[in-house]
Amino acid sequence: MSSKRISSQKGPGSKGKEAETQNDSQDKKSVAALITQQAREALFVIFAVRFVNTLCVRTFFQPDEYFQVLEPAWQLAFGNNSGAWLTWEWRHALRSSIHPTIFAVGYYIVDSFWASYQVPTVKARWLLMAPKVLQTAFATLSDWYTWRLAEKLYGPSSPAAWSVLLTALLSPWQWYTATRTFSNCFETTLTAAALYYWPWELLGTETDEAGESRSSFAVFKTSSQVNSLRISLLLAAFAVLLRPTNLLVWAAIGTLALTRFTLSGNSPLDRRALFILAREVFLCGSLALGASLACDRQYFGESKFPPFAWLHFNVGKDLAKFYGQNDWHYYLSQGIPLLCTTITPFALQGLVKSLDAESNYSVTTSNALKALAFVVITTISTLSLVSHKEVRFIQPLLPALHILAAPYVTSFFTTLSASGAATCPPPALGWKRKPLLAIALLVNVAIGGYLSWFHAAAPIEVMSFLRGEFERVHPDYLNFGRAFPNATTPADDGTGVPQPEELFALFLTPCHATPWRSHLVYPALSARALTCEPPIDTEPGSPERAAYEDETREFYADPVTFLARRIWPRDAPGEHMARYVVGFEGVEAPLRRYFDAAGPGGRHRIQLREVWGAWNGLFADDERKSGRLVVWETGFYDD
Repeated sequence: MSSKRISSQKGPGSKGKEAETQNDSQDKKSVAALITQQAREALFVIFAVRFVNTLCVRTFFQPDEYFQVLEPAWQLAFGNNSGAWLTWEWRHALRSSIHPTIFAVGYYIVDSFWASYQVPTVKARWLLMAPKVLQTAFATLSDWYTWRLAEKLYGPSSPAAWSVLLTALLSPWQWYTATRTFSNCFETTLTAAALYYWPWELLGTETDEAGESRSSFAVFKTSSQVNSLRISLLLAAFAVLLRPTNLLVWAAIGTLALTRFTLSGNSPLDRRALFILAREVFLCGSLALGASLACDRQYFGESKFPPFAWLHFNVGKDLAKFYGQNDWHYYLSQGIPLLCTTITPFALQGLVKSLDAESNYSVTTSNALKALAFVVITTISTLSLVSHKEVRFIQPLLPALHILAAPYVTSFFTTLSASGAATCPPPALGWKRKPLLAIALLVNVAIGGYLSWFHAAAPIEVMSFLRGEFERVHPDYLNFGRAFPNATTPADDGTGVPQPEELFALFLTPCHATPWRSHLVYPALSARALTCEPPIDTEPGSPERAAYEDETREFYADPVTFLARRIWPRDAPGEHMARYVVGFEGVEAPLRRYFDAAGPGGRHRIQLREVWGAWNGLFADDERKSGRLVVWETGFYDD
């Protein structure tokens, strides 16, 4: 028998190895299928939880939820004369139009679906619901990608990974804000997804006993790895275009990858890897930038680049100070505690422990945790240098904080170790410190429940009251055509949309204290509110800026004089008399002095009558919002 024939024959040992390899391959496929199925099921569960969440959020938090997103989205969907209130930021192109465009699509779908149905009140309720459903999806993806990243780092179905998901779903801050249409919430979703797709092997590869880098950990070996990088870079680019401060996240990761400060293992960044990385950064960045420029040109009618305008006004002209200043330690003393609430000690522990030279995790996981900690430290340190601070500005750090905290939450309340890694078979789960865990959960539920259901609910409820009154008083004006620019004038703009000759509601509240057209809905519902435009034409430190007062400050400095000179002047055109006046209870006394027979408004012969009122919470961020929110009827109109 020839040697060729002998070599072609396979012994029982070779067949056994092939069978073993095939079995291993099948096992891996089965495990992968189970993981995929589990991820899909988790996605549906998270969406269900967040949908309940969005139905439970019935309070007002901050104006940006409406005026940075829903008002421009309403204008996009229904036209320039649809009654949307565009703030100065949109008139000067400080904001990217990408985010409002998404919600405008939601409005357009509802508008198109109900176009043939003559039931405007039902359509109005669907228009109120559309942004909630869209934001529920974004909040779901934020939680889901944070959990998937934890699984990538700690292992599929590991206790630490499940702890991340439960922490996110039980977080009072997330329950209070995740389903709101803030650009920061959308930025958090984009950041969590980008971090999940990011190739963490770039930070370091495993080494063998001889200290050589294992080839199996080389980066960008397959097209799927490159595609994952592309997805990450595209999401990161859109996050930066949406909120320029998101650049701090990726600058921190990039700096750490290049300097390798505190990182373990060997760097995989050879010439080939660096070339691919640079190429994809350029291509993905250019694609995102091109899409953003095209979208903004379509929205603003000319070429605009909002990040430049944002830097010019907020940094160059220092207008951010106009909206408040905070201490340098705000993010440390208030920001992180508010974001993390009951897991704050574990988040801080995770930040410190992640920087340890010795780690029980793999090189990839250890480096990724160090990178996430570096992102948190760098972002908070940089933003602390800016005078105007808000907790929302560091919300994109929440996925990183939850992941860093997870192992220590797990080890503190269960018998599992702090490594939180997945093992086979999984260890038996035992609980520790049950009373403390129960207290923490009750605190979370109490905070999340109060803030979402009770605190500052009046600004939302009053819009429902006014919308209902408009439906009752003016059933013939419940259309969704384009309203005339001045809705207090009886006119028709050519689209068959008549307007009632009245000012339906006058809001004498601090600027942007309630939602606007996204909740008033009907274009014919004419309303007027106090404004708070910043002094954009003044220089920082100038006497003009120091002396500047917006409408809100001017009104609260002297309400009676403001009404007499700015709203209903005797010797100049003013507003139509309001059917309803909306204000916090503190303005009732000056309002009645104005309408008193001996007051400046005595000629109107108005007798104010309270027709609606609601409690606005245990405390207020602005003393002018303290007490009840009240609606007074002027009685000027017969019906």
